[in-house]
Order: sequence, then C-alpha cells, then structure tokens
Amino acid sequence: MKVLLDTHVLLWWLFDDPALSQPARDAIRDPGNSVLVSAASAWEISTKHRLGKLPEAGEAVGNLPALLRSARMEALPVTVEHALAAGALPGPHRDPFDRVLIAQSRLEDLPVVTADPVFGRYSARTVW
Repeated sequence: MKVLLDTHVLLWWLFDDPALSQPARDAIRDPGNSVLVSAASAWEISTKHRLGKLPEAGEAVGNLPALLRSARMEALPVTVEHALAAGALPGPHRDPFDRVLIAQSRLEDLPVVTADPVFGRYSARTVW
C-alpha cells in the first residue's frame, strides 16, 4: 500500500513524537508500504520555520532529502493536475498545504496519514 504523510505526521515521525498514533506508526513502519511525502510538506515546513512557527524544524529544513532517504520515504512532486485540483476544491478550508495534500490524495488514490479531520470532509481516505 502507498500512504501520503501529512506534514505534522512527518515531523512527529522524524522527531519520534509520542503524539503519533500506533496505527500511523504501523503504516509508516510497514516495509510493505511505500511512504510518500509531498513537496507541499517541504514547502510548509520551510515556510513555517522561516516565520518562527516551527523553530524546532531547523534540522528538517536543512536535511529533509537525507532524512527522507534514511526513513525510506519518497518525495511526491506537486504536478499541474494536483495544483488545479487543489485550487478547485470547494469549501472554506483555506490552508494551501492541506488543499494540495487533499488533491494529491484524491488524484493518486492515496490514504493520508493524519490526525486532522479536515481531510475526511473532502472524502480523502485517512489512517490514524
């Protein structure tokens, strides 16, 4: 199975945060799964670190490609199709990072590993 990590799940995994649920840990740890990280998550981490909202993410900002490789995770690029679908999503949710992940989940048929209930409101499958 392929799974897409929400940004907070990626950070919780990389820094072994106890907030990560056991089903989420199992999905990431399972060697039979392909674990994908959106380029939008890299953009979100970098942006929030620059703004001071994620001061603890300096290591992730500086070493994210190497951290992903060592965790056997794959980068998922944001395509034009993803961007168009994200922009076309209905509703009041304005977070551009979540909107891209929702679009990627729906277009690529990927469950999102997330604690955020907003994904379910957009018919994205989730693991938590």
